[in-house]
Amino acid sequence: MITEIAHIRITGHDEAFEAAVAEAVPLFLAADGCHGVRLVRSAEDPLLYRLLVEWETVEHHTVTFRSSDAYARWRELASPHFAEPPAVEHVRDVLPR
Repeated sequence: MITEIAHIRITGHDEAFEAAVAEAVPLFLAADGCHGVRLVRSAEDPLLYRLLVEWETVEHHTVTFRSSDAYARWRELASPHFAEPPAVEHVRDVLPR
């Protein structure tokens, strides 16, 4: 299992951004290889969010999802709120939860 962590800084319209992500959640959940999605917000910096998406493999995110209509719709919903392009990394658990 791989966790995608997208570091997202927004322009300041937090309620609109959160609504856009909520609308996009079903797009992620319907994607091949997706096992869950969460949005968390920084307590220290309220314009900074992390989108956490659980994928079976990195390729389920970088190839399958990114080449889909669902990804295009996600970007259409969320990108107007981005202050800068999100930084994305993929991590794997090394210790049990």
